[in-house]
Amino acid sequence: MEKVAWDDRFKIGVEIVDRAHAKLFRIVNKLSDISQDASTNQAAYVEGIKYLEAYSMTHFSEEEAYMRSVRYNGYAEHKRIHDNFRNKTLISLKRDLELSGYSVPAVQRFVGIMNNWLSEHIMLEDQAIVGKAVRQKKRDRSSQIEIISRTVHRAVQDILQAETKLVSDDYKGQNIGNGYYCCQYYDMGGGVMLQLLLGVEDTLFLRGVGRIPGIRKREMTERDTLHVFKQLFEKMGRLFKVETEPEFGMENLLSRDGFRKEFMKGCPCSLLYGTRSGALVFCYRSWREKR
Repeated sequence: MEKVAWDDRFKIGVEIVDRAHAKLFRIVNKLSDISQDASTNQAAYVEGIKYLEAYSMTHFSEEEAYMRSVRYNGYAEHKRIHDNFRNKTLISLKRDLELSGYSVPAVQRFVGIMNNWLSEHIMLEDQAIVGKAVRQKKRDRSSQIEIISRTVHRAVQDILQAETKLVSDDYKGQNIGNGYYCCQYYDMGGGVMLQLLLGVEDTLFLRGVGRIPGIRKREMTERDTLHVFKQLFEKMGRLFKVETEPEFGMENLLSRDGFRKEFMKGCPCSLLYGTRSGALVFCYRSWREKR
């Protein structure tokens, strides 16, 4: 797993803040090392994550005190981001770990999301405190994500017989482990195209397949895989009021590298879900074709 090393680009010039940020990266990287040790037991993960959580909360308090001391005019929004991380993001990440039984892929997802969150938060939000960056107010997508999550939840519940929980509303392409991947394209009219991407960890996919009449997971073929994805896309496509279902064939199935290649084209909405049986990624992007 790729680590993010602390270096001068992350410094904001406030010693108490920079020292804490450097330590947070060290803690996260230590968790990364733990996740690659096959002999590691669950207790090591639990203690490491508990320490990360406690230190993060201490750091947030110190950083907020500094912002108040310099009368930073972005304090209220910055504190809201801290609160959201503590009360939503971290809780969702811990739930994903617990649901998975602290599996190696789940710990690696946790580390990847933490590295991304720390890096972006420091470079955009923390450096804005001292004028090294200009804060850009993010669009509130909470209502959109809630609607998408309801649809994803129903689809996964109906097809794969699993309950989903949103782990991250800003998935960055972290590896979800061995999995099955697929995409679908829709012509929305007026030259607008839509692409949906799905990645399902194999433990979740195979568990769901084993519950579908007529399919036995030990003898599953590519056509069986396609059949399951087709059902998922039929339900998820309703989010976008798709009236005509496009053709669906073997070319829709992707390798892990193929999924990543498509994902890297840029998805304005990329969501990571956890279940007791494994993780699921849902992403979409749209574009206007050139005439």
